[in-house]
Amino acid sequence: MPHLRIASVNVNGIRAAARNGMSSWLDAADVDILTLQEVRGQDEHLEAALPGWTFVHDEATAKGRAGVAIASRIPALASRTDFGDDDFDSKGRWIEADFLIGDRPLTVVSAYVHSGEADTPKQEEKWKFLDAFGVRLAELGGADGALALVTGDLNVGHRELDIRNWRGNRKKAGFLPRERAYFDRFLGAAGETVEGVDGSTGTGLGWVDVGRAFHGEVDGPYTWWSMRGQAFDNDSGWRIDYHLATPALAERATAYHVARAAAYDQRWSDHAPVVVDYTY
Repeated sequence: MPHLRIASVNVNGIRAAARNGMSSWLDAADVDILTLQEVRGQDEHLEAALPGWTFVHDEATAKGRAGVAIASRIPALASRTDFGDDDFDSKGRWIEADFLIGDRPLTVVSAYVHSGEADTPKQEEKWKFLDAFGVRLAELGGADGALALVTGDLNVGHRELDIRNWRGNRKKAGFLPRERAYFDRFLGAAGETVEGVDGSTGTGLGWVDVGRAFHGEVDGPYTWWSMRGQAFDNDSGWRIDYHLATPALAERATAYHVARAAAYDQRWSDHAPVVVDYTY
């Protein structure tokens, strides 16, 4: 059965990633759609790094920051960057593209959620983004049988299994109970009341965390490791890069892996690509 291979990665700067080995990885990866976060560049930098690909790209307001893109071997039918209310800046953090796969429409999102910082204005921006995230998930997944996929660096470890040192991070952005509760609702049974890890309640949206569905109740597999210390060598990482799929698309997932570099000095980003095959 034909498959569609979709990979997502925070490149930590497209120019640096291209210099440090992304191209050789991509040449061997046989990817059809590639979602990128933290592009930190302009269209010409994507064109240089991804010759032969078509792409849609949303730059951040501040040059050299954030930036999201979706590159593909088949051109997108349409793309959108509208996201959330007008009272905060989501530029460079959310882009959607529509594709026709066989005879079925598929929407793919590249998202880069704010890293945040507990009890600061940076965290307020993250709350606004996560609020808008929930609204858009409800819209994208609202139709029965809809095929939609949200990928990217979502900067939240949902469960204790998703962070090696979770005990030391319970009061830090990325593992705050309130942040994790958003994911409880995103991934909770559709239409049912869900109690979040922070004690809040809300309505489940029914999306599927493809990585967790594949690996079950195990630590990781992690997708980000600090560049400092021995985090990578000790696999002391965080699983913060996701494929969140509608149930109809999640059923089509046949393979999932994190393309972790073989050694520290072979990394071309501090994140590893998350690669999933979907049948069509």
